[in-house]
Amino acid sequence: MLRRLTIRDFVIVDRLELDFEAGFGALTGETGAGKSILLDALGLALGDRADAAAVRTGRERAEVCAEFDLPPDGPLAAWLAEQALEVEDGALILRRVVEAGGRSRAWLNGTPVTLAQLREAGEWLCDIHGQHAHHALLRADAQRALLDAHAGAAEAVAEVAARYRDWRQAVERRERAEHDSAASERERELLAWQVRELEELAFDADEWQELNQEHARLAHAAGLMSGADEVLVALGDGELAAAPMLASLGNKVGEMAGIDASLEEVRSLLADAAIQADEALHALRRYRDRLDLDPERLAEVEGRIAAVTDLARKHRAAPEALPALLADWRRRLEELSASADPARLAEQEAAARKAYETAARQLGALRRPAAAALSAEVSEAMQTLAMAGGRFEASLIPLPDGSAHGDETVEFLVAANPSQPLRPLAKVASGGELSRIGLAIQVMTSRDSATPTLIFDEVDVGIGGGVAEIVGKLLHRLGRERQVLCVTHLPQVAACADWQWNIAKAEQGGEVLSRVSVLDQGARVEEIARMLGGVNITETTRRHAAEMLGAD
Repeated sequence: MLRRLTIRDFVIVDRLELDFEAGFGALTGETGAGKSILLDALGLALGDRADAAAVRTGRERAEVCAEFDLPPDGPLAAWLAEQALEVEDGALILRRVVEAGGRSRAWLNGTPVTLAQLREAGEWLCDIHGQHAHHALLRADAQRALLDAHAGAAEAVAEVAARYRDWRQAVERRERAEHDSAASERERELLAWQVRELEELAFDADEWQELNQEHARLAHAAGLMSGADEVLVALGDGELAAAPMLASLGNKVGEMAGIDASLEEVRSLLADAAIQADEALHALRRYRDRLDLDPERLAEVEGRIAAVTDLARKHRAAPEALPALLADWRRRLEELSASADPARLAEQEAAARKAYETAARQLGALRRPAAAALSAEVSEAMQTLAMAGGRFEASLIPLPDGSAHGDETVEFLVAANPSQPLRPLAKVASGGELSRIGLAIQVMTSRDSATPTLIFDEVDVGIGGGVAEIVGKLLHRLGRERQVLCVTHLPQVAACADWQWNIAKAEQGGEVLSRVSVLDQGARVEEIARMLGGVNITETTRRHAAEMLGAD
């Protein structure tokens, strides 16, 4: 649940530190006092998009910090472990800073995170129902998404979308092959000829480097032989050859070291030099023995280089890139060969369609019982919301050709009274009826959510009287299972809350700022009386407010 919300320089809030309680809490106050601003600030901490307008006038930045209890052993805990984000004392702190220039930064338990990470964590912590959320229920996609969430079908929905995409791609491949068969045949013939040409060359990138090294050696063989002979004479074959002279000098110093030990280092260095010179002499002799003037091999290497170069120039590629080019052509040739095989394409299409149909059936099997349960629950709620005899149905309408969302479309049908037939929600519900039905749907579906905190922002617009009291009791009952916060103008709803805050504007230093007061029982009586009676609060109004709160 939400434990604490700290706000700095956000819109008309300068500094607020709010400690939240469990159960059902009501946020009340005059219109424009800043009730929804608190929820906007919380939304910012949960990953909503930032706007420079959120920064209080004249300040450099706005900052919001929300502290939640971490639900134990849930998907959020597993997600945090995957992200290598540490949790201490079971608390999760989401922090967001928005600068006056519009730049935004986010942290989770002190670790910098992306906005996507902050939003993903927030989705497990809090669910906010906006004051116009019931209008979204008029859209077919929103109705489908709500039912799928009620059915816990997120994975099945994703699987259907993926399998549908695979199926449609298989259909497109077949149709494209049928349409472009002549062009594909010409391309396949050209590629086959080019592949044969490169395969006959039998060339690889390593060979190119070896060819160039061998060509350099053969082309300069005379110079290499002459140089090797000259070094051999100086190193070991001449009268003053270096290798034997080093050995002789080493022996001489060795005799001297026998008298003066300080010469031992010189002797060792000369001995090492003599060994190195002798090894170099033997290595150079072996190299010289392999050297030979071979005009035939030189011509052969030059011919091979010319053949590779000609093909590389022909295909506008570097010689060393020819093997990769051959691999690409082979892949493309295989694709074209496959596309030229109607039977194979038909098999692939049939397999993709079968996989889609299996996934769609599984999704439908999840939707049907969820639709029946939602229909019964919302219909039952309608009886208490001044729509006695009203009915609600989450209807599943078959789609013969299927879609990325499954084999059926979802449509919410409603009859506000017993004499009316079921008709689409968008066509029959008045503003007040839509508000009540929408609230019933939101409350019912919120029970399925794993999020520990539910927030309703003026979702009770368009209702009043006894219906408002019933709505308050619905939210109070929901507050026994979750933490529920509700921004409301209705005294009947606020009176059902376990605790209540008042949000008001106050002038300070020439600025209008938002202030929050925690209301005790006496203050709640006054606030409920204000909500009931407006400007002039009478003792009768206070008694009525006390009765609503169950006060003495």
